[in-house]
Amino acid sequence: MLESLEDLIIHGARILALILEGISVVCILAGLLTTLQLAAQQRWGRYFRKQPTAYDPELSLAKVRLNFGLWLSLALEFQLGADIANTTVAPSLDALGKLALLAVVRTFLNVFLARELEAEKTAIHLARQPSSTLELSS
Repeated sequence: MLESLEDLIIHGARILALILEGISVVCILAGLLTTLQLAAQQRWGRYFRKQPTAYDPELSLAKVRLNFGLWLSLALEFQLGADIANTTVAPSLDALGKLALLAVVRTFLNVFLARELEAEKTAIHLARQPSSTLELSS
């Protein structure tokens, strides 16, 4: 009976890991689609608005990168969850080591991606701020 319970837990963890990996793929696909839509809106949307606005390619690129980066970050979180689920039932020390290494790499990727996303957010915020420099005339 204990062996069947152990098998059930192992299979459950593998199914959970597979589901989490699938969600990760869906996040990447959704990120790709929404990013392509946003890129099109940023590039050509000004032609279809009643009051066209100035096109700033750097600001548009920052918005597009921020959008895709957020989706990639979410996908990495699900991948890390899948690694943790796999680690709980890893049959050997070698498998545990490989999964731990994957988890560390994905965590570092997520940290650096988060830093880059924060820089993009700051760039967008600064681009939206009106210039506060006043020229003084003598």
